[in-house]
Amino acid sequence: MQTLYAFKGTESDDLTKDEKFLLHSLDSMYDLYLSTLALLTELHKKSKDHNEKLQKKLLGSDSDKNPNTRFQDNALLSLISDNKMLQEAISKRKLNFWDLDFEYVDIIFKAILKSVIYEDYINDSEISFKKDKQFVLDIYTEIIAPNDKLYDYFEDKKLTWVDDLPLVNTVLLKTLRKLKLTSPETLLLPDLYKDEDDRDFARELFKKTVLNNGKFADEVAAKTTNWDSERLASIDGVLLKMALCEFQKFPSIPHKVTINEYLEIAKEYSTPKSSLFINGILDKIVKEYKSNDLHSKTGRGLM
Repeated sequence: MQTLYAFKGTESDDLTKDEKFLLHSLDSMYDLYLSTLALLTELHKKSKDHNEKLQKKLLGSDSDKNPNTRFQDNALLSLISDNKMLQEAISKRKLNFWDLDFEYVDIIFKAILKSVIYEDYINDSEISFKKDKQFVLDIYTEIIAPNDKLYDYFEDKKLTWVDDLPLVNTVLLKTLRKLKLTSPETLLLPDLYKDEDDRDFARELFKKTVLNNGKFADEVAAKTTNWDSERLASIDGVLLKMALCEFQKFPSIPHKVTINEYLEIAKEYSTPKSSLFINGILDKIVKEYKSNDLHSKTGRGLM
């Protein structure tokens, strides 16, 4: 989507360079996913270092000498920190840069310690993996993901990462929710593509959307005469053209699957009203296709 949004060429341009950018962008998204797991690893390490420093205070209080270790003993964070496959992947792709940019780890760690989430967690008498998991989900959702300084840091690190953050955050949270004490190490390392066909689909969708850009734009414009033209020049317009491409150029994908897919993307990336706008336009287009017997879907149960 962001590659199409940034595309400034024409339908007749050589798309080789832009296809390479697309694949690089997807690979970069995976780097961001691993970087956020590396950040969780550093926060876990920071909790241990913090407690050790408290215990070494010459004039430390009783609470300093016997600090609460719930954070450093967190079972879910331990699964992440002790995952050899994950840590090797982070190291191999040179994404363990939090050691150098430790001030961001400090900022987030201090914010966690000051939070009600942390206070409730360390004072909870129930100790379980479920509680540990919920603590990590809560601090990620309420403290880490919304942090403005971290957002700026990611933007400075790699410009495309800020566009990728909503999707990466969603994937990460879904993965953490699935995590169990018995989960294989590979659970934290999902494949970027399901298979080679999945990779080819991304390239074909990009290529066919660009090559038919004018046609798709006209078709969408004909259904949106009462809407502000600025909306069609935004991400909403890109999503609508991508959806039309799937409708017309990928006969094995059901209309409902395409619509639901782009509604979810709109919720993550566009305005609050975008999903309603996109749903209304696509529903109107599908009804027109069916009444005129255009762009029928192939395969059992497809429509």
